[in-house]
Amino acid sequence: MEKQTYLFGIHPIMEAYAAGKEMDKVLIKKGLTGDHIKDLMEYIRQSGTPFQIVPIEKLNRITRKNHQGVIAFTALVSYSPIEEVVLRSFENGETPLIIALDGVSDVRNLGAIARSAEIAGAHAILVPEKGSAQINPEAMKSSAGALNIIPISRTSNMAATLKNLRNSGLKIFGASEKAGTTLFELSFTDPLVLVLGSEDQGLSPAILRICDELIKIPQKGKIASLNVSAAAAVMVFEVLRQRL
Repeated sequence: MEKQTYLFGIHPIMEAYAAGKEMDKVLIKKGLTGDHIKDLMEYIRQSGTPFQIVPIEKLNRITRKNHQGVIAFTALVSYSPIEEVVLRSFENGETPLIIALDGVSDVRNLGAIARSAEIAGAHAILVPEKGSAQINPEAMKSSAGALNIIPISRTSNMAATLKNLRNSGLKIFGASEKAGTTLFELSFTDPLVLVLGSEDQGLSPAILRICDELIKIPQKGKIASLNVSAAAAVMVFEVLRQRL
């Protein structure tokens, strides 16, 4: 399994960006200034890489080498703009199925969702830049290689991206145990975004307001709800069943 690596130092990181290397996130020392950091910030903004301003102690815990106040974690996957994924699926005569994760924070859940989504033929997984599980070696292992196959897209504003996808002709279905409609009562043959919420809170209020429909998995037992990765598997295979 590939290990996640990191780069440190302003110039090596800028050179990696210039060579087309993608980053998962960049850590920047609080109070760091100067022309070179301004140039680096331009690379970060243009690429859409998440970044954090952190105390120097956090950087020193990662490496004691001359990091110059900046450490960048290299990406284990290549990220795909969601608009391009949707357009490509339409051009190929396919019906888009996008899995959007609203705050899923456990890397093993992320990997398991990717595995089910890839097997069921989903076109991409959409994740927020911040507040989401990182695609790290543990996530890669849990996905059984799926994270190397299914396109992964990042967004700095999940609500805005979902609205744009709706404007592109996709329906937004949110998974919620409080929904009045069950999974087996609806048609999933139209272009679709299936949104799954965080392990503890579910869908955020902002995302709930955007959804065209809220759906739940019917249950008979006493346990309150399914794990989010198990729920994702049930739902994506119902979509596949209807589309076969």
